[in-house]
Amino acid sequence: MIKKDKGAWAWVPVLYFTQGLPYVLVVTVSVIMYKNLGVSNEDIGLYTSLLYLPWVLKPIWSPLVDLKSTKRNWFLAMQLAIAIALFGVGLTIPTNMFFTTTLACFWMAAFASATNDIASDGYYMLGLTEKKQSFFVGMRSTFYRLAMVTGEGLIVFSAGFLEEKYGDNTKAWSITMTATAFLMLALTISNYFVAPKYESSDKKNLEKPSSFSEVFSSFFKKPQIGIALAFILTYRLGESQLVKMVSPFLLDTHDKGGLAYTTKELGLLFGTIGVVALTIGGILGGILISRDGLKKWMLPMVLSLNVPNILYAILALTKTTSIIAVTATVVLEKFGYGFGFAAFLMYLIYIASGKSKTSHYAIATGFMALGMMLPGMISGYIQNWLGYGGFFVWVVIAALPALFLLKYIQYPADFGKKDSVTNE
Repeated sequence: MIKKDKGAWAWVPVLYFTQGLPYVLVVTVSVIMYKNLGVSNEDIGLYTSLLYLPWVLKPIWSPLVDLKSTKRNWFLAMQLAIAIALFGVGLTIPTNMFFTTTLACFWMAAFASATNDIASDGYYMLGLTEKKQSFFVGMRSTFYRLAMVTGEGLIVFSAGFLEEKYGDNTKAWSITMTATAFLMLALTISNYFVAPKYESSDKKNLEKPSSFSEVFSSFFKKPQIGIALAFILTYRLGESQLVKMVSPFLLDTHDKGGLAYTTKELGLLFGTIGVVALTIGGILGGILISRDGLKKWMLPMVLSLNVPNILYAILALTKTTSIIAVTATVVLEKFGYGFGFAAFLMYLIYIASGKSKTSHYAIATGFMALGMMLPGMISGYIQNWLGYGGFFVWVVIAALPALFLLKYIQYPADFGKKDSVTNE
């Protein structure tokens, strides 16, 4: 029998980096890629937001991950499928119907990535005691976000470098996405070697729901589930729109209200100081929740997630291209996200606690994805209507619903505090 928490310092970072990479490729890097390949902001906002749909619908098939095979087998299979789908993106970019074909490949990657999330999160909750779940939430969030910064930073920088080298955006992105597929394959192999076989060694402790209906009905019977779901849907209401239009804003020309940065500059900005700020914010968030409990830090973390968005509004309204101002904005936004997202993760873990927590966590994150998808779908149209300045002001206002709901949601004040939990 393999003891819980075994090797967590090795497998938590690798597993959550691998979880974050396909997500950022599907929902964020695709935005930058399509912008550079000449797709309009309206189409970018609509179609790349629709790619959230697998994360919204994943609760439908999440019980299968509990009922069939092991979490480890599931995430390894899905990670391999993602690598194949990304290879398809790289191959089809040079075709005449690149928008349709690459979207189809991204859809394949999105469904596999959503299933990988279910299995990975279930494995996290199965393989760690509650005490360690709290302790590692900062590490988990940090490496997930490091993967996202890798996508927005290193991968985008590489595409920008190749754009300058070849003078051909199509060729540059085709090479970049093909290389990314091999990176995903390497991460899959790494997970095979570092992730212990908890389930096959301790089958007595596996949670196996008896039916799909049991899983869904028990989730929606949780206390105050209506308020909880409203909070989950609105926690990232501003960010869901911001994330779709930040890259177009930085890349667009001055006459369109953008800052006219190059793809290479954008990748360098997100992939250097963005990494540092994100890492500090994520790790600090996990440590503070582990020390003091969730209640003390929920409001500061909600604010940290949303207040930096004011700086984007200032950039857009003043039309400044100052590298100092832009860098400061990115630093504070990345730190704020890393710090603020730790509270959200712990709240989702609390909502999912109890029987069938793997499936319940998938349902909770499905609602989280819905909260990202619907506002994101119309973000391009809102930006086109209001301009970048008005759009970012609206993003700031969008933080208000979550702040309002804070006083109504209920959870143990010391949830996540290391001294308040015992080993499972």
